[in-house]
Amino acid sequence: MDYWKKISNYAHILYRILILLSFLDRIQSMKYDYVTFTSTIKLLNINSNTRLHSHDVKYGSGSGQQSVTAVRTADDHNSYWQIIPKHGETKSIERGQPVQCGDIIRLNHLSTKRNLHSHLFQSPLSNNQEVSAFGENGEGDTGDNWIVECDDEYWKRDEPIRLKHLDTNKYLHITGDTFGRPIHGQLEVCCYHIANQYNLWRVNEGVYTKPNEENNSNDNSHSEL
Repeated sequence: MDYWKKISNYAHILYRILILLSFLDRIQSMKYDYVTFTSTIKLLNINSNTRLHSHDVKYGSGSGQQSVTAVRTADDHNSYWQIIPKHGETKSIERGQPVQCGDIIRLNHLSTKRNLHSHLFQSPLSNNQEVSAFGENGEGDTGDNWIVECDDEYWKRDEPIRLKHLDTNKYLHITGDTFGRPIHGQLEVCCYHIANQYNLWRVNEGVYTKPNEENNSNDNSHSEL
């Protein structure tokens, strides 16, 4: 009797171990190294430790378009951007498709549905090239297109990148200049012609979309907030 009781206990322990291993395997499968199309991210400037940000506040000079700044606050909901295909894209881009180094993308501001944009206006503080948020519901122009510059085949989540503005060949950049009212303390974001440490960025918090082929579930997103 004791023999069969021990066998039963061992079987029960083995069952628990298998359940635990299955759970750990599921957690591991949720990890994904790459940034993908339709993911919603916060973009961190490595040098200044600030996040790319926008809001429904217009510039008082230059283009008068919606301002784009950088903030030190980690939990601001106005710092979320969705990665979408370039303006004028004709080929199909699958939801969750990894972004390749050299791909042209747009960043659509989640709260206001305007795209990260640049053009030949001067930025208000440093007199570099202005960066704004432009368009309505994701519809803008070629000034919304940015080239992802990175060192590998794909944009990795844990590695720095640069975003180069396609129309003007200048980099998304932070000088360290700060605004007064009504956006006191927020940093100016501009475009700059030289690649340096002030225009290195890394993805941070976000909701990342996994490729369809790596997930049999209908829900291919998971949160990394």
